[in-house]
Amino acid sequence: MTNQAPPLVGYDVFTSDRALSEAVERHLAPELLAQAREELGLLGRATGSAQVREWGEQANAHPPRLLTHDRYGHRIDEVEFHPSWHRLLGRSVSAGLTHAWGRPGGHVRRAAGFLVASQAEAGHGCPVSMTHAAVPALRAEPELAAVWEPAALSHVYERGLRPVAEKPGALLGMAMTEKQGGSDVRANTTEARPLAADGEYVLTGHKWFCSAPMSDAFLVLAQAPAGLTCFLVPRVLADGSRNAFAIQRLKDKLGNRSNASAEVEFDGTTWAHRVGEEGRGIRTIMGMVAATRLDCVLGSAALMRQAVAQAVHHASYRSAFGGLLVDKPLMRNVLADLALESEAATTLGMRLAAAYDAGDSDGGGDSEQERALLRIAVPAAKYWVTKRCTPMVAEALECLGGNGYVEESGMPRLLRESPLNSVWEGSGNVQALDVVRALRTEPAALDALLREVGAVRGADHRLDRAIRGLLVELADLEGIEARARRLTERLALVLQGALLVRWAPPEVADAFCAARLGGDGGAAFGTLPHTLDLRALVERARVVC
Repeated sequence: MTNQAPPLVGYDVFTSDRALSEAVERHLAPELLAQAREELGLLGRATGSAQVREWGEQANAHPPRLLTHDRYGHRIDEVEFHPSWHRLLGRSVSAGLTHAWGRPGGHVRRAAGFLVASQAEAGHGCPVSMTHAAVPALRAEPELAAVWEPAALSHVYERGLRPVAEKPGALLGMAMTEKQGGSDVRANTTEARPLAADGEYVLTGHKWFCSAPMSDAFLVLAQAPAGLTCFLVPRVLADGSRNAFAIQRLKDKLGNRSNASAEVEFDGTTWAHRVGEEGRGIRTIMGMVAATRLDCVLGSAALMRQAVAQAVHHASYRSAFGGLLVDKPLMRNVLADLALESEAATTLGMRLAAAYDAGDSDGGGDSEQERALLRIAVPAAKYWVTKRCTPMVAEALECLGGNGYVEESGMPRLLRESPLNSVWEGSGNVQALDVVRALRTEPAALDALLREVGAVRGADHRLDRAIRGLLVELADLEGIEARARRLTERLALVLQGALLVRWAPPEVADAFCAARLGGDGGAAFGTLPHTLDLRALVERARVVC
């Protein structure tokens, strides 16, 4: 057999990703770096191994199965997964990917690990993300947080449903969406009836999408007497009995097939504990939503990185028309453009993780500014990065030609997965409108953004011009809702450009400013100006096994 690329296995997914490893070096305190490199290198080598790659393929090829009853006819409402799913999930939990809050540099370390582990099989990232993101919402109810937060932060994964007090670690999911409302959760009709004990309720209703239904507990929105309220619904009660939690069916999805998404029913006896105040459900759960939105950015960045790594690897071995594909000027342009998009996504995602670390600390004004930056930058990044993922992965698949269209290449799985993050936790319009809401109601958010991009004003004339254009756009809020997507796109591009000018190698920043901000690039990938240092961009993205 000749002229075929060898499998891309047996490499360190973390250290071979220069944009990611440099971001970790940049955003972590020096005293944390040695341990972080060791942990992420261990995870990176495992993720790049043939064994873990096989686990990912097996988990995807054998989707979860709903078991409504046991052999005796008892209702059990459990989801059965392939053993490889549990191996992937156990590896990610043991790597600390649900442990970020309150841990020094925790969000940067965890974000880098999430970006690495997702490249083996993205589906198992859902319960990892939900469990991580549930912590800030739980803290609205200290009594619950005392029980559930240590279980969520645990590095131990134990499958099976038991009372949380009997488990060394627990997973948490979320169920907000209903049939009649979708993203408009204020239209939810699930009812919560108070019981005699303070904070205890029973729920009646149906949830259209329940993420990770095999989890130990779920954060749920329901209508209490004072309005929409957040609740914790455990699968198993403290006495060991099963809570009323009927899984009606699993969704048959485009991608993300290794992960279970379900419709669930609460029958009027489903026990729940209030989280936060009655009528303040959206405010309570928004911390969880924001954290999962950042994971959408990181998950898309992971898909992009794996796609470009596969494309560059293939082109480095495959010959056509008298030479290696990677040396052909037009293919080099395509690969460089893909690498540029991937690096911009990773750099932005890791900067936002660093903002979480700063905002999670008690750093006074700097902490407040970082939290304000997150308020506007997270929905903007979620909007833009997740939308760029699908066309980028499709172009990377095309670099492999017919080989990429064949299932065994793994590229079709990446392509099917790629639209998910643009839909999960609010689709594009929801994110764009959230950016508009931040602009209208939280002046500190815009100020933090302008400080962030203003730190490099004068370093590149194309970036300076883009900043001025953004300011003009922001000066006129008339009819802003109809042009919210345009504004959000500009905002995200300017932020990416500023971060790359500040931290990336000159050839990367130059290419981004030329093609994304200076108008010297086409609508398709592979249309970078030929005068740029395209070879350097491709070499930077190459995986060395």
